[in-house]
Amino acid sequence: MIFKLRLLSIIALFLSLGYGKSVSAVTTPVDLMITNGLIVTMDAKMSVIADGSLVIKNGAIVAVGPSATIKERYEATNTITAAGKIIMPGLVNTHTHAAMVIFRGLADDLPLDIWLQSHIWPAEAEFITADSVRTGANLALAEMIHSGTTTFSDMYFFSDELAQAAKKAGVRAMIGEAIIDFPTPDSKSPEESFAIIENLAKTWQNDPLITIAVAPHAPYTCSPATLRSSKTLADKLGLPLIIHVSETAKEVAEVTEKYGVPPIEHLNNLGFFGGTVIAAHAVYPNPKEIVLMANKNVGVAHNPVSNMKLASGVAPIPEMLQAGIAVGLGTDGAASNNNLSMFKEMNAAALLQKVSRLDPTSQSAFATVKAATIGGARVLGMEKQIGSLEEGKRADLILIELNRPHLVPLYNVYSHLVYAANGADVDTVIIDGRVIMQHRKLLTLDEKSVMLEARILALRIQEPQKQ
Repeated sequence: MIFKLRLLSIIALFLSLGYGKSVSAVTTPVDLMITNGLIVTMDAKMSVIADGSLVIKNGAIVAVGPSATIKERYEATNTITAAGKIIMPGLVNTHTHAAMVIFRGLADDLPLDIWLQSHIWPAEAEFITADSVRTGANLALAEMIHSGTTTFSDMYFFSDELAQAAKKAGVRAMIGEAIIDFPTPDSKSPEESFAIIENLAKTWQNDPLITIAVAPHAPYTCSPATLRSSKTLADKLGLPLIIHVSETAKEVAEVTEKYGVPPIEHLNNLGFFGGTVIAAHAVYPNPKEIVLMANKNVGVAHNPVSNMKLASGVAPIPEMLQAGIAVGLGTDGAASNNNLSMFKEMNAAALLQKVSRLDPTSQSAFATVKAATIGGARVLGMEKQIGSLEEGKRADLILIELNRPHLVPLYNVYSHLVYAANGADVDTVIIDGRVIMQHRKLLTLDEKSVMLEARILALRIQEPQKQ
């Protein structure tokens, strides 16, 4: 009897020290586990996991899979329960001008050339400063986070202010310093803009969230020499290029008359392509240019709402996708949209193709969600880092609340995301493994202060409009 008790004591000690655990019971420690959600991975197989969980460590996704399996294998410091929610990659806004939110509603219902030359450029000349860009950037970041954008690509002035604001807010950004042949709010010449970019590249080199880009404005505002120099600088520093191109029929006609070829072919003749190039708008590429963009791996940032509002036209997105071009969605600036919601952009992108072609099959919900996530990541050259929920990628993801009348019932998750959901349904935002917003509360920005600063600035901007 004594021997038996001693044996039981030894066995108990053995088990208490962990020697008796099966391999399956050993758990791996992680930073964050998100459990029991409907996971829309956007991976190569486009896997959807009905009751899925995801784990994060050091800002990266460690594993994605069925909840029962994940919970058995991992033990997290923090856990977020996602029951009744969609877990999906964060949305990628491939083209915007974040700080232009300060001009939201300033000039509406105008064609692009009049809107730019008579309203926006004069307002920028008077009001765009480092301080106003900081104010606008913070407001735009709050709006983007609230509507599920985790990465955005930008072209504007005083780029370091935007970079600092994005870094502080915890948002991933590709930030391009705009280059134009005439003086801008922060530069008297393209040469000064190039110097700014060189300094930015040094300052933000190897930053986990911020990527600097070279951003010549457009073929009609930049000479061939400026475009060539932009490409040379991008190659020298290993930076992406961002450019507005083929945005309106008028632009195509003017560039063709001046250079003998349409805008995209003109850029190719200058040796502009190669590396990561983001072509914003690309509304009027001809068939030859579509093949050219596909062969040169040019990414297209499609901005359907802005293109509609400025009556620029309808981009041939199905043809681009069929040619193998990476297509993402962008909001453009809030001065021509007038918001930064990628959910509205998805909805418009799908409906615009259908009505313009009188073909309800021309742009599916699935293809549209793809453009807003992994497609956008491809456009920015970031598809190995973001855009899908896969092991090894950075943990950029959002949780969408499904317990809303307009999201019941649920038959097709892609249909819901494009045709029913909106930015206000985003409950939680995580970027690079960091919780940026939870239960609709921003954790990295003081939302009230951000809006107050913007309102004060708007009073200054509004005053000249009254005179």
